[in-house]
Amino acid sequence: MTALLQVDRLAKRFGGIVATDDLVFEVAEGELHAVIGPNGAGKTTLIAQLSGQLTADSGSIRFAGTDITRVPAWRRSHLGLARSFQITSLFPDLSALDNVALAVQAHAGHSFHFWRKASLETGLRQPARAALEEVGLAHRADARASLLSHGEHRLLELAMALAGDPRLLLLDEPMAGLGPDESARMVDMLRRLKSRYTILLVEHDMEAVFALADRITVLVYGRVIASGAPDAIRADAQVREAYLGEDGDV
Repeated sequence: MTALLQVDRLAKRFGGIVATDDLVFEVAEGELHAVIGPNGAGKTTLIAQLSGQLTADSGSIRFAGTDITRVPAWRRSHLGLARSFQITSLFPDLSALDNVALAVQAHAGHSFHFWRKASLETGLRQPARAALEEVGLAHRADARASLLSHGEHRLLELAMALAGDPRLLLLDEPMAGLGPDESARMVDMLRRLKSRYTILLVEHDMEAVFALADRITVLVYGRVIASGAPDAIRADAQVREAYLGEDGDV
């Protein structure tokens, strides 16, 4: 498959701490590629560099054949990179629909008609409603974000990421803090989305990772120690010792 994202010798240091250490990996067009590793492995730092929130110290990032290593975050968003965060970042006093409409507006890169009510802007509302429908939150469109459950917050943030019709979704622990039922719902959602979007998933829930991923990259201390199909990762002795446990249970 054609590589949509190519990371070559990517490095980021914070003083004496090496967060990402000459990382090399690719995400193929159309796949769900998971990145796993213990706490402190550099997973979130990697996502921050890919999205443009952090600038790499060295190495390169290519997206759809274009070098985006020094491209700012807003420009990467317009190129088709969308990110969700470990901790939801919503406007609690606005409705679910208004939150997604603002994301549509941000992706569009302009303010539409400044003197017109935002509720009348079909260019904002229609895509926002479609994104809510896609994640199963259409029935909560008018609910204030502060009144939604934690699981609904995660789905709302996912809808906001989808608002710009991205080519690549960067999902940073979308199941963080979810209970068993909500986690199962999120897994079903991601399984549906992977048929339409290329996804890079950072996640601690190993059951979800092995249920969803086409390929898995394992980070330890900022370095890739293994990358491959789920069965190969599960059987890899180095991965079992470093992360999954000696018995390989997930």
